[in-house]
Amino acid sequence: GNIFTQQPSYFSDLDETLPTVLQVFNNILHKCGLQCEGASAEPQKLEEKVSVNAGNMPLQELKDIVLYLCDTCTTLWAFLDVFPLACQTFQKHEFCYRLASFYELAIPELESAIKKRHYEDNSVFADLWRRISHSRKKMMEVFHILINQVCLQPILE
Repeated sequence: GNIFTQQPSYFSDLDETLPTVLQVFNNILHKCGLQCEGASAEPQKLEEKVSVNAGNMPLQELKDIVLYLCDTCTTLWAFLDVFPLACQTFQKHEFCYRLASFYELAIPELESAIKKRHYEDNSVFADLWRRISHSRKKMMEVFHILINQVCLQPILE
């Protein structure tokens, strides 16, 4: 068995952890100068209007964001892949909706920033493009697992 079946209280730990996971998406949007939508979107203070966006941020920052996103998406996918029962807990936090709106806002912005930038070294571009593509794929797979577990499985059972 897995750790959740032996320790059911881990489900409430997961429940408490999910807002932090969702905050990762909000942080990335904020760093790209994009507005979060959905439940925890905090109103932006007027003097906090960010002029930095994915297109004009320093290369190192863009790299960090893409790496952070890639790690996050891969970890989420790996977790749900081995433990699909966690999907119900994810859905309590409107995860599908939040993931979809994050995807819609962030991915085109980041892809465009990666494509438009001038690189001294083309391998940097290749690496960033590979990672953003991987992130995109993993987000779709996470979404697929969630829809499958939360919507389709109950119909089939």
